[in-house]
Amino acid sequence: MEPEPKKPARILAIAGSDSGGGAGIQADIKTITTLGGYAMTALTALTAQNTQGVQAILPVPPEFLRAQIRSVLDDLGADAIKTGMLGGAAEIQCVCEEITRYRKLAPTLPVVIDPVMIAKGGASLLAQEALSCLKTQLFPLATLLTPNLPEAEKLTGMTISSVEDMRKAASVLRQISGATVLVKGGHLTCDGLVDVLLDADGFTEFSDTRIATRHTHGTGCTLASALAVGLAQKLPLRRAVEMARLYVRQAILTAPGLGAGAGPLWHAHDWYESF
Repeated sequence: MEPEPKKPARILAIAGSDSGGGAGIQADIKTITTLGGYAMTALTALTAQNTQGVQAILPVPPEFLRAQIRSVLDDLGADAIKTGMLGGAAEIQCVCEEITRYRKLAPTLPVVIDPVMIAKGGASLLAQEALSCLKTQLFPLATLLTPNLPEAEKLTGMTISSVEDMRKAASVLRQISGATVLVKGGHLTCDGLVDVLLDADGFTEFSDTRIATRHTHGTGCTLASALAVGLAQKLPLRRAVEMARLYVRQAILTAPGLGAGAGPLWHAHDWYESF
């Protein structure tokens, strides 16, 4: 009898579609697959977008979003869930209910929340009335939150212009959610690049040199999906962060140079050779 094949970690990505292929569900699928996971999806919205911006958004009705999530979880199951663009309060409520439902079967299920609010080109991807719902209902279900600086500012009401500000914002977000928080420092105006992690053991800073490039579309989605894979594969938290940051960095360095605006990453690089 042939041995059963080793089953890959199952990651359910709940997010919007990016027709340009650089961010959203498309980036999630590419990232999860490259890192050895099995990608499953529940679409929250269709978007018409490219490297120059978002031209149109078509939301998915909440009950159809629910049907997608249940269809996946009731048959295939999941070892981690990652959320990205959610849209409005009704969609967030639906996602919260379904995560809570599945956690009855898998209480330790890692949930990575990337609080996507604004597209790279400036388009709003989260309804204003949904902000409170995001903070009070979804965040308490999170294992890990991954806001960038504009998102952290919007969530905390702070102005963030330094690493010390990032630490303060992480503390506020941890107090709100109870989750581990990774505040991403890519929007700081300095040569270095620092991300701040806050968990039960305190602060950890991850530093690197900044890459001078316009090809950064989808970095947030890619990082969050890589983190979900790492946690699903039972990597220790800091090791998962190190792996995810390295994977994103290599994806930027090997970007294919497409589009006239903020170009996409190259997700299929041989990341493992340097990890």
